[in-house]
Amino acid sequence: MPDFKPSKEYLLQRLAEWEKDERYKKFKIGEDTLHSLFKDKYKLNNDIKEVLIKVCVLNSIYSTNIFDTYTVANHIHSLKIDACLELGSIDIVNKVANVEFPSGKILNLYSFSSKYCSHHFPDKFPIYDSFVEKMLMYYQSQNHFYKFQKIDLKNYKKFYMIIEQFIIFYNITDCSLKQIDIFLWLEGKRLFPL
Repeated sequence: MPDFKPSKEYLLQRLAEWEKDERYKKFKIGEDTLHSLFKDKYKLNNDIKEVLIKVCVLNSIYSTNIFDTYTVANHIHSLKIDACLELGSIDIVNKVANVEFPSGKILNLYSFSSKYCSHHFPDKFPIYDSFVEKMLMYYQSQNHFYKFQKIDLKNYKKFYMIIEQFIIFYNITDCSLKQIDIFLWLEGKRLFPL
């Protein structure tokens, strides 16, 4: 594995390669679909039908394995999250993540929740997923950009702070959170293939 600090130039180079890479065409179309749905068609979360559509499409495109999409949509709708999303209140991610199902079981849909919030405001909510986790752990082991443990990545406040420190340490402040999300995901898929 490479032992280097990712620069803005390298990050932008990888994103340009991603734009041209046919292997990621399906992902790019999915991202465009989600952008259209969350940013153009159904911006708010005050209509349960619209929330359900967003949950179902996000679940399908990201393969998040949510089997009871109605319960998740109802949970999101009941939280009245629009003001928190617009303000960039990172606490909302953990609230959206903790869903009680009809069986009484409470599941933490953390990765899904970060994606749901991010698709409303991509430059306020970074996405957590297993590839991002692997890359943050990798860069920490290589360059010690910030002191944290793997478990800290599962707390959105801490995760957000870790992303902020990653951006500062590698001097990539001119890049958007969305660009950084895609970069970490791409590098994770490249360095840690399933």
